[in-house]
Amino acid sequence: MKKALFQLHVAVFLAGFTAILGKLITLNEGLLVLYRMLITFLTLGVILYLKKEWQRVSFKEMLRIGGVGVIVALHWVSFYGSVKYANVSVALVCFSATGFFTALFEPLIDRKRISLVELLLGLIAISGIYIIFDFHPQYKTGIIFGIISAMGSALFPIFNKSLLKRYTPRTLAFYEMGGGWISLVFIVPFYLLQFPAAYYLPTASDWAWLLILAWACTVFSFDLQLNALKKVSAFTANLTYNLEPVYGILLAFIFFRENEQLNPQFYLGLVFILLAVALQMIRVMVAHQKERKAAGV
Repeated sequence: MKKALFQLHVAVFLAGFTAILGKLITLNEGLLVLYRMLITFLTLGVILYLKKEWQRVSFKEMLRIGGVGVIVALHWVSFYGSVKYANVSVALVCFSATGFFTALFEPLIDRKRISLVELLLGLIAISGIYIIFDFHPQYKTGIIFGIISAMGSALFPIFNKSLLKRYTPRTLAFYEMGGGWISLVFIVPFYLLQFPAAYYLPTASDWAWLLILAWACTVFSFDLQLNALKKVSAFTANLTYNLEPVYGILLAFIFFRENEQLNPQFYLGLVFILLAVALQMIRVMVAHQKERKAAGV
C-alpha cells in the first residue's frame, strides 16, 4: 500500500510538473501540443505492440475515441496558452475551475440532477479566479485560456467514462493521442495566424523537454497511476489529484520565483480556490464514510 501511495503522489507531482515544462519549452503552445501528442502516440503504439495489448476497435469507435482526443488536444493547447500568456501559477489556479464546470456539464450530458452544493463550491473557486483576474489585468489572455482549459478538463473524463468500460486505458490513450494529433495538424495552421510562432521546429532543448513531457509526465505518469490503482481506490486517487495545482504552484515559485511577480490579491484568490477544494474533499470523504458504513465495511 505504501508503494502504491508513493507511486500515486509521484504521478500527481509529474502532472503538476507539466506546467513547468510548458514554460521551459519555448515553442508556441499549439506546436508544443502537436509534438507532445505525436511523441506520446508513437510511444504508446510501441508499448502496445511489445506487450501485445492491442484491442480490436471498429472504425466508428476509433472516430468516437479520436473525438475525445480532440477535446484533450484543445484542453492542452489552452492550458499551455495560459502558461505562456500569464504564468504557471495563474494557469494552475484557473485549472481549479474544473470542479465548477464538471458540476455544470456532467448533469447536462448524463441527464442527471445538478448538485447545488457542487455548483456552489465551484462558484467559490470561480470567485477566486475573478479576484485574480480583476487585480492582474495583464494576465487577461492567459486567464481566458485557463478558463477554456478548465472546460476541456471537465469534459474529457465525462466522455471517457463510458469508453473505459469497453477498452483498456492504454488503448484509449493511444487512439485519443492519435485523434488529437490529427486534429491539430489541421487546426494549428489556422491557430498560428491568430497566435504567431517565433519558430516552428523544436530546438535541442525543446526536444529534451518535450521527451520528458511525453515520456515522464504522460506515459510514465500514466503507468504509475495504473499500478497505484491496483492497490489504491479510485476515491483516494481522485482526492490526491486535488494536490496537482498545489504542487505545480510550489514548483513555479521554486523554478521561476513567480511569488515575486504576484500581489496579495493573487493569494486571496488562491485562498478561495483552496477553500473550495478542501470543502469538496471533506464532502466526498464524509459521503464515502457513510457509504462504507451502509455497506457494513
